Amino acid sequence: MPKDKTQLLRHIFIDQKIRQGMKSGRLANCTSMAEEYEVSRKSILRDMDYLKNQRDAPIEYDPQKRGYYYTEENYALPAISINESDLFALLIAEKALKQHENTPIYGNLVSVFKKIEKALPDKIIVDPTWIDSRFTVIGERSTRIDPQIWETISKALQKNLALSISYHKPGGDAPSKRKVNPYQVVSFQGEWYLVGHCGLRNKTLTFAVSRITQADLLPEEFTIPDDFDSTQYSEKRFGIFSGEQTQQVKIRFNPETAIYIKEREWHKEQTMEEYDDGSLVLGFETDHLFEVKRWVLSWGRGALVLAPDQLVVDIRDEVNCLAKTYSASQPKQPSTKKKAPGMQTLPGF
Repeated sequence: MPKDKTQLLRHIFIDQKIRQGMKSGRLANCTSMAEEYEVSRKSILRDMDYLKNQRDAPIEYDPQKRGYYYTEENYALPAISINESDLFALLIAEKALKQHENTPIYGNLVSVFKKIEKALPDKIIVDPTWIDSRFTVIGERSTRIDPQIWETISKALQKNLALSISYHKPGGDAPSKRKVNPYQVVSFQGEWYLVGHCGLRNKTLTFAVSRITQADLLPEEFTIPDDFDSTQYSEKRFGIFSGEQTQQVKIRFNPETAIYIKEREWHKEQTMEEYDDGSLVLGFETDHLFEVKRWVLSWGRGALVLAPDQLVVDIRDEVNCLAKTYSASQPKQPSTKKKAPGMQTLPGF
């Protein structure tokens, strides 16, 4: 949120607390407002100074009641302007937060939205109740993250401090201890990933935050290398995993599947070649094929890999393994006998 908007929300909060204190007889002071709004006392003092000197707010301090009050009861902060489209966007954004419900940031985001709601005028022309039943946001099924580990990682990113983590690799017997210089946190398909230099492997790796079982700050500062590209996960990759060699991928989709492929952007630098029969070839560059392989398989017979050769081999092997698995597995045929509702088969019958 821009700084000026954050400051405006605090000004509205201060105005509300001063008026509530005047009505109740228990005046608000900088300490009480700072604690409730979860900011420093200096921030509230600066806001008070701004309101008095820049907004000509008639604020005075009562040393006996140890709080602030308005000397002019009719004083009012400049009105907030909010139109229908602003309110609509606000409510839709609040519903979209549901996709982060299993992460520690969800509570913080909800708190911010509640502060915004409290800052809105008492009377709003737009009736927002219809949005609840007419708009639904279905988020990715996300992993659960330990709030303490999330907080430790956040502090390490903010202060450029190294981390000591215990990481449980998929299929591993026990967590491994390693030192990591955290460069970036990335959200992808319901999982949060920590990207950083791993001292154990002496290279930049990607760690699923949900698999970090312990995280501690180390008193060691680090500098992010100049060659680290923070846009590589949002623009240059198909997925979250990284490799060392960039490869050109080309996939042909049949006419039935091509309809869905055209509706979405799958890669920032993708190309599409459409053919007269309705099929198309999707092309993009990536440095890791694991997630491309899983994605191609999800389209079944609707997708055919043209390049690179390694991806063709990987998918052919996977399909052959699947065929063997299903041919070896003979599912039991369901019984054709029907029982009357509520009836049980008794022993001997």
